[in-house]
Amino acid sequence: MTQKIQSIRGFNDVLPADSGLWQHLHDSARSVFEDYGYAEIRLPVVERTDLFKRAVGEVTDVVEKEMYSFEDRGGEHISLRPEFTAGAVRMGVEHGLFHNQQQRIWCTGPVFRYERPQAGRYRQFHQLNVEAYGIAGPDVDAELIAMSARLWKKLGFSGLELQLNSLGTGDTRTRYRTALIEFLLRYESSLDEDSRKRLHANPLRVLDSKVPATQEIVRDAPSILDYLDAESAAHFDGLRLALSDMGVAHVVNPRLVRGLDYYTKDVFEWVTTELGAQGTVCAGGRYDNLVEQLGGGPTPAVGWASGVERLILLLQAQGRAPAGGPAIYFCTIGEAAQRAASKLAEQLRDVLPGAGVQLNVGGGKLPAQFKRADRSGARYALVLGDAEVAAGQVQVKSLRDAASPQETCTWAELPARLGSLLVR
Repeated sequence: MTQKIQSIRGFNDVLPADSGLWQHLHDSARSVFEDYGYAEIRLPVVERTDLFKRAVGEVTDVVEKEMYSFEDRGGEHISLRPEFTAGAVRMGVEHGLFHNQQQRIWCTGPVFRYERPQAGRYRQFHQLNVEAYGIAGPDVDAELIAMSARLWKKLGFSGLELQLNSLGTGDTRTRYRTALIEFLLRYESSLDEDSRKRLHANPLRVLDSKVPATQEIVRDAPSILDYLDAESAAHFDGLRLALSDMGVAHVVNPRLVRGLDYYTKDVFEWVTTELGAQGTVCAGGRYDNLVEQLGGGPTPAVGWASGVERLILLLQAQGRAPAGGPAIYFCTIGEAAQRAASKLAEQLRDVLPGAGVQLNVGGGKLPAQFKRADRSGARYALVLGDAEVAAGQVQVKSLRDAASPQETCTWAELPARLGSLLVR
């Protein structure tokens, strides 16, 4: 027997039973983003490796450990994108979208990081990414966060907590970095190995450690909020006030940092306790220096990203997954019934768009067809045999309510009757 080829570890298939969840999530997100005036962009999966090194930072897990980078046949060093923002900035600079302009954009698709696969964390995963450029005030930060809150509401989520912090400017971090290193050196021997490596190169990342012993140490670390410059403090206060005005509840977490070097001023995360270790479902903040860092002019910027796989896990955990499959399944007995059902099914698709009408094909006895109808997820089965064809009628049977009696409708009555049943 020929050996089967399996998928690469951490690169997962989306099966037919799950695709409806993905469609529901993307349709919901697109609707919310468009309501706020954000336009969709589409970016290449592959970029020059230097783009991510310059944007993300060379002393980060993403660049040091996680990027899929290689040399192509032309000798160019390229990488599969590990995130969207660097590519979005490259696009805006290359096409002149940021010069004296405001841009509100969003995108979605796969991103790639070499990590240990686990629930909600894969080597190929997918993100929703939303960004705004050319707007300096905290009002657009608040808009982006409110937009994420509206998406959670649309998806039916509950129990998510919004956490805020500010990383200030470069001067803020320089002063805070000195104080933080001084604090951490007292506990250097007790820090985990990764944190000891980061202590001098990128000490703020120690605050983000998931190792319990290190988390216990950093609880007593100095707060970066005590080192904020006046501009950053005013921006953070403005964001909190705007969120309060819009009714978006939040808490301040002075240990919240981001894993990428380009963040400045406000940072935020939405977290849940329902997904175990993968509790962050959305994260973002400001990166006012990134456009200039990648060759453009000074351009304030802010954005967030959310992992699609984690959102789908949360939909399932909270019982918010929509019913998939067609609403109607046509069962037939006999050749004449099959031909009539094909015609009726097309008519129903015309008058009930979006409902989904699946026609049994490949024959089979009626009990077998009912099993297929049940597996399809349909709410109603339509039964058509030679007697029904002769009478111009069809049987309507509920597949989800055993107490509901079977009905008989004429072909002319059928669209209206199904329409009334499906709105229940």
